[in-house]
Amino acid sequence: MGVAIRRAGEVDRDAVVRLLDEAFMRDPVSSWVFPGEEHRRRRHGALMGAFFDLALDEGYVDITEDGAAAALWWSVPAAVPSAAPGSGEGVNAGEQGSAGAGGSAGEDGPALLREAVDPENERVELMGRLADEAHPTDRAHQYLHMIAVRPDRQGEGLGTALVTAVLDRCDREGLHAYLEASSARSRELYERLGFAFTGAPLDLPDGPRMWPMWREPRVVVPPSE
Repeated sequence: MGVAIRRAGEVDRDAVVRLLDEAFMRDPVSSWVFPGEEHRRRRHGALMGAFFDLALDEGYVDITEDGAAAALWWSVPAAVPSAAPGSGEGVNAGEQGSAGAGGSAGEDGPALLREAVDPENERVELMGRLADEAHPTDRAHQYLHMIAVRPDRQGEGLGTALVTAVLDRCDREGLHAYLEASSARSRELYERLGFAFTGAPLDLPDGPRMWPMWREPRVVVPPSE
């Protein structure tokens, strides 16, 4: 039997944020952003809440019907190149496309995220800036920002079901996809799903390594009659 998946909304915010908070509390990236465990417990949920709000604003959140797993996706348009000087037309690449972690396009997203989540913690902002630098902007794509599975339900294929549901649509519609794998194990999983390492790792200063990964849409061959 397949995994029942639905599109989450604002009514699901508290449940999804709790799920993200629990699933990522001891994640290497979260532990780097909030190195002190007591402080992490106080502020980590606020970061997860900000990420949920961004996903609803920039894309969508998919959740399994039983609430055991959720995936946060952004729909990222291609950046529009600047027009020739003096033409008065066009948009700077930094003003369209991925808004960055924490703000609308054209705003300083990482700085806004830091202000909203943990103003004294520069690592919140730095994380966003480094992720933005690694993020491709030349082609529109679906960005898997986060995926979480309740610890007692891991190993049941829920995360894979959430991802493949979107990748199947990407293949049908010719859409690219992007993500950052946060461990060698997850990198291997995403490689099996058609993602390829871009070749330039994202290294957090004195922290863990992440692997930006890109996926070309696969050609869907219609069944023969």
